[in-house]
Amino acid sequence: MSDPEIGAMSAITGALNDLEEGAQGRVLRWAAERYGVVLSSPAARNGAKGASEVEEKAGEVSDEEISAEAPKFEHFAELFHAAAPKTDVDRALVAGYWFQAIQGDPSFQSADLNKELKNLGHALKNVTDSLKGNQDKKPARVIQLRKTGNSRQARKLYKLTHEGLVYVQGLIAS
Repeated sequence: MSDPEIGAMSAITGALNDLEEGAQGRVLRWAAERYGVVLSSPAARNGAKGASEVEEKAGEVSDEEISAEAPKFEHFAELFHAAAPKTDVDRALVAGYWFQAIQGDPSFQSADLNKELKNLGHALKNVTDSLKGNQDKKPARVIQLRKTGNSRQARKLYKLTHEGLVYVQGLIAS
């Protein structure tokens, strides 16, 4: 008989072994958030701060606070270079982060994202598909707020979710 917890720990170890340290941290933070587990910092475990204080603050971070803590970039090119997105899905997310977290817009249109990316030479083949890839993630990194018009070429309005904001900040930090 095998213990299911030991099996899960072995699976996690196997999955994280081939990842860099920064990627390991992002995966573990995502898993903790996904399953509602509050992680305490090493300082909290060593008694520098009570773990309950850290847990209280961890649950109170709002999207506005994330935007306020966002690194300040004067130009989209600086943000893009710092995040270094490798896929079209991540490029669309970084561009959305530019409008929402850096510029302070509550939402953005897909066409605006591709315009900024095109100016850097990183135009997306299909911006809607790239944003759909972010919507399909669990938890979703982007949500569609509105669609104007009734054709396939209709203008769509999007917003990054809390998970999307956190993911891009992870890209910038690594």
